[in-house]
Amino acid sequence: MMHESEHFKYSEQHLWVKIEGDCATIGLTSFVQSALGEIVFVELPQLGVHYSLGKPFGSVESIKTVTELYIPVGGVVTEVNESLHQSTEPINRSPDQEGWLIKVQLSNVAELNHLWSWEQYRNTYL
Repeated sequence: MMHESEHFKYSEQHLWVKIEGDCATIGLTSFVQSALGEIVFVELPQLGVHYSLGKPFGSVESIKTVTELYIPVGGVVTEVNESLHQSTEPINRSPDQEGWLIKVQLSNVAELNHLWSWEQYRNTYL
């Protein structure tokens, strides 16, 4: 299930970004999760680390491949979905909701302007 809300934006690297004030929750789109197949391992960053736009912040490993994750908006990591360290089931079952990856405090809200709307993402990839 993809989100068609104006609060959600999408990166070309198949990450969704849910905007709440100057904070963003980031996760994999269901499109890329389906393309990768079952995800068996997730590497996520530590709290308090600042990432600049486009820098790698972690990776996901599926049965097929390892995929580097590139941060779609710069900021400081304020929360990590720790449940994914115990089990990757949430990201396989619900990547757009309970399988979220990280939350960041945005360092530059203007960076949201380069992200795609749901319509742009859908028209490009679905």
